[in-house]
Parts: sequence; structure tokens; C-alpha cells
Amino acid sequence: MSTATPTPQAYRASLLHFHADPAFSEQAHAWHEDGLLIIADGKVQAAGDYAQLHASLPPGSVVEDHRGKLILPGFIDTHVHFPQTDMIASPAPGLLPWLETYTFPTERQFADPAHARDVADFFLDELLRCGTTTAMVYCTVHPASVDAFFAASEARQLRMVAGKVMMDRNCPEFLRDTAEGGARDTEDLIQRWHKRGRALYAITPRFAPTSTPAQLALAGELARAYPDTYLQTHVAENEDECQWVKSLFPNARSYLDVYDHYGMLRPRAMYGHCIWLSERDRERMAETQSAAAVCPSSNLFLGSGLFDFERADAARVPLSLATDVGGGTSFSMLQTMNEAYKVARMKGSYLPAMRMFYLATLGAARGMQLEGTIGNFAAGAEADFIVLDPKATPLLARRTARCNSLEELLFALALLGDDRAVAVTFAAGRRVHQRAA
Repeated sequence: MSTATPTPQAYRASLLHFHADPAFSEQAHAWHEDGLLIIADGKVQAAGDYAQLHASLPPGSVVEDHRGKLILPGFIDTHVHFPQTDMIASPAPGLLPWLETYTFPTERQFADPAHARDVADFFLDELLRCGTTTAMVYCTVHPASVDAFFAASEARQLRMVAGKVMMDRNCPEFLRDTAEGGARDTEDLIQRWHKRGRALYAITPRFAPTSTPAQLALAGELARAYPDTYLQTHVAENEDECQWVKSLFPNARSYLDVYDHYGMLRPRAMYGHCIWLSERDRERMAETQSAAAVCPSSNLFLGSGLFDFERADAARVPLSLATDVGGGTSFSMLQTMNEAYKVARMKGSYLPAMRMFYLATLGAARGMQLEGTIGNFAAGAEADFIVLDPKATPLLARRTARCNSLEELLFALALLGDDRAVAVTFAAGRRVHQRAA
């Protein structure tokens, strides 16, 4: 048996990654203006200054030169709906009519495995084009939609989290499962896909109004039976939705408390939106290490409200950024940062660019309990990374030529960048997207 060490791959550029949250640490990031990233067997071997590391490469090693660009960990999108790809940018006066008019009819088509695979392939290619290498993904109620999604992500060797939507009431008959059937399908899918290759499974009740107490109880039982799985759902997105939950669960202290009652607050639980929470709700999220996926593009598009970064940070809620396509209007995490910055300003707080890039990388990995696996360049982490081009457009090139600090450079990328700024995307050390010349 051969014991030869795999030939390392090396990439030279400016290098940025995080080891702490810039909101709470003054020494949160590592920045190497002339940096080198060394990859072996799909994992990070070393990351640091080129001058210090290049001598450690074996003789004859090829260094791929991206000087003038930035290498960062791949972006992580913690809340996105792959079946809504084809209905992105659909007009509606609010969340609930948007679901009825566009979302549910679109999702009906995912009973067809061929259709589900076609959309999954496009969706994943779009994520990679935007520099997103990991996402927490909602499929539809159909188990075939989950199989199609994971088959497509496995073909690309991506670290992805996904799950079958569970909903047994307040939805069209053609998308309705049952409490027992939804739980049985979910358990079958966990056993088929969870930890197969880079796949991870998420127990996925759509949101409290579309699940009976019996279904929520079974979802909670599954979360306890399979503690290393994920759990994802929506909470406190829209004021009308919150009132609806209050009428359906009159004994609950709050919308979040509905999930708490059924044992669904825990590490690896990701809650989308979290706009209309109380102080006690935020405390419970922090106590249980349940994470919030902040979806600024979607919240603005549907008029749902403005996320309160200041109060979430005061409670130390684990935070990340998410596109929430198709309520969100872009797959790009750079565009999502753009919207997040403006949402924060409208709530009277300020999001530095350094914090936004943290939330889209290590912050998301921490919220998913995956620090050390993805999200930064720690030795042994999976080699998911991107190359950003600060000269991708004429305006970006003009603005970044005048930047006097790293913060200014990142801010320009966040406010002016989009998929065009992503020159190359790598997953597990493999090139999975290359921008056209």
C-alpha cells in the first residue's frame, strides 16, 4: 500500500479569515497581505505569510498566483429554499399571500424527481458562482426533493445541510403530509443521508402554523433521538404571522416558546428571521445555543421588519447571514451584506464590514457547531475557499484603488460586490467555479 503524501496545492494572494467575533474581540481576524494557503487532500495544511510558508513546500510545487485578489473561506448561507429558485422576485403584498400565490404552487412540482434534480443542479451552480460553499437548505414536503438535492451536492462534493419540509395543516392538500408520515419520512432520510460524505440532515418543520402539535412533538422527539442532526425552521418573521401563531397556540408565552415547549431549542438548531422576539426569547436562544439566520434581503422584500443586531448581540445570540431565496432577491452573500448593513443602520446600529464577513464565514460555522470543519483556515479544516477580485467591475476597481485600510476594502466589496467579484470557488480543495474571462 502506498504511503506517499499527497502533493500539496498552494495559492498565493492576500489572505483573510477569522478566529473570533469582531464585535467582541479586537484580535478577531488573521490578515496576510501577501499570503499563502496550502491545501493537501482536500484540507487546509497551513495559512499565513508567503515569505514564511513558501519554503515549506516540496521542491517543484506549483503556486497558483492570485496576487491582487483576496482569498477567504467560502461563504455559508444558513437559510435558503432551493425549490423557490424559479419563483425568485415574485410580487406579493406580504408573506402569507406570497406563500399562497407563488410558493406552494411552485413547490408542488417537486414530486417529480427529474424536475427536483434539474432545479438542484442550477441552484448549487448558482451558489458556487456567488462563492457560497455551504448552505442550510429547505427542500419540499416530497422525500424525492431531498434525494435529488443531496445527489446533486454529493456530485460536487459539497458540505451541505438540507431537509424535507414537514407540514400537516394550513397548507394545500397537495403539499400536506401527516404527523406520523412526515416523521417517518424524515427518519428514513436521516438514515439515508446524514453524514454520508459531506451531507448533513436537518429536521425541517416549515413553521409552527403549518404543523399540528402532534407533528411538532414528533419533530422534537426526532431532534432528541438524533442529537447530531440539525433542526431548521422559521420564527417571528412577520407581525401577521406572529398573531396567527398566538391564535393557534394560545398557551404559549411567545412564538419561539412554541418550539421550546416541544424541545426544539438546542445546539444545531437554526431559526430563520428572529425579528419579532422578546428579550426572554433572545435569552432562551443564547441559553440553548440555538442560532439565528438573519435574512435582510427577504425581510425588506416582504416588508417583514428590521432585525435588531444590537439586542441580539446584547443577549449573545449566535448570529449568521442568509439569503432566504426566494423571499430573498439574490444568491450573493455580498449583496446580502449590503442589505444587512442598511437594515442595521435603519435600526440605529452599525455593522462594520469585518463583522459582516465574519457572520458569512466563521460566525455561520459557529452557529452550525462546525467550527474547525468549515468557516476559517484552521489546520485540518475542509478546504472550501473563494478568491475575490476587488477589480471585478469598473466601479469596484476605481473605489478599491482608493482604499486606505482593510475595513475600507471589505466595505467596498460588501456594498458594491456581487457574483462578478467571485473569481474562483473551491470546495474540498477542488475548483468548482471559475469566472468566465
